[in-house]
Amino acid sequence: MNHLSRISLTKLIKFVLLLAAQALLASSLSSATAQTQRRASAQSGDEEIPVFHEYRGVQIGMAADEARKKISGLKDKSEEQDFFVINDKETAQVVYDKAHKVSAISVDYLSGATDVPTPRAVVGSDIQPKPDGSLNKLVRYQKAGFWVCYNKTAGDSPMISVTIQKIE
Repeated sequence: MNHLSRISLTKLIKFVLLLAAQALLASSLSSATAQTQRRASAQSGDEEIPVFHEYRGVQIGMAADEARKKISGLKDKSEEQDFFVINDKETAQVVYDKAHKVSAISVDYLSGATDVPTPRAVVGSDIQPKPDGSLNKLVRYQKAGFWVCYNKTAGDSPMISVTIQKIE
């Protein structure tokens, strides 16, 4: 009888260890799945907060009057868009919809500009250069309602454009 209870105890211990191993495996698999889903969401642009969502305090949906207060260097003003010259190496255009709300922001940085954002700071990742050395990536943020694009031209004096635009 003692012999049977030892066998039963051994089987019980093995069974419990097997259940614990399965629980650990299931936990690590669900963690890995969650990480994969977060990466896929980030690549498709579905994350809640985009990496780059404003320029000098101006955001999509902001009133035109408020946007004009945020950026200095206004050179050309209209109902549809404003053109700003920040300095000799940086310019910006802010486009307004019919309700006079910001619908797009486009910033151009000429060669030699300072404080130029990196691709990672704009689209959340590095960008593989094309054979000519240019860079381009657009990320859509459906939940936020806009897309962000980083574009760098090829050549010895490249221009970098960063654009945020409302998804229509």
